[in-house]
Amino acid sequence: MNVVAIVTVAHHASDGELALTPVHGEALLTHTVRGLLGVPEISSVLVAAPQRCASSFSEAVRGLGCRVVPGSLREAFAAVEPDLPADSVVLLHDALRAFIPAETVRDVINAVGASAVVVPVLPMADTVKVTEASLIVGTEDRTRLRTAQTPIGYTLPAFRSVESLDLSGAVRAGAATVPGHPDAMRVTTGFELSLAEAIAAAPKNEETL
Repeated sequence: MNVVAIVTVAHHASDGELALTPVHGEALLTHTVRGLLGVPEISSVLVAAPQRCASSFSEAVRGLGCRVVPGSLREAFAAVEPDLPADSVVLLHDALRAFIPAETVRDVINAVGASAVVVPVLPMADTVKVTEASLIVGTEDRTRLRTAQTPIGYTLPAFRSVESLDLSGAVRAGAATVPGHPDAMRVTTGFELSLAEAIAAAPKNEETL
């Protein structure tokens, strides 16, 4: 089975710069790509880079053996699509989720096939309230709530046909779920950056990207 991972910063305009944030002496993007390349099941890694960040992204992943494609996710996919076998799995991964454990990535890969689209999720820990006009009017049943992570896994036909290449598109496509991991947080705040520094500095084992 061929598995291609596409790394994206497509969520917010500022994500391109955030992906270059130093963590333990290297850009967050560098950690993300190196981790994915360290998963033996993944055949290749591409980075879809905003045009303004293309040169900086290329520098951040220099020597890692991945390809940087300036432009959109669709443009990055078009760069490899003609060479993909019919049974390929496509992973779409957020560049800011640099420290997802390898086992979680494998769980996503292994679940694709039985389901066309797969998303790693975590149970909701906090109590969720419903408000109207600044007043609490109810409480959601958090036993049914999950926070979604990446990589999103797709069969090749599902990736080609899904309308929106994000979590909302995965939901509309009827995505199945596998357990996520707390280390797969998006690193966007000072607190999350502190956690990322601690993760990056911790002794590595074979299950941690």
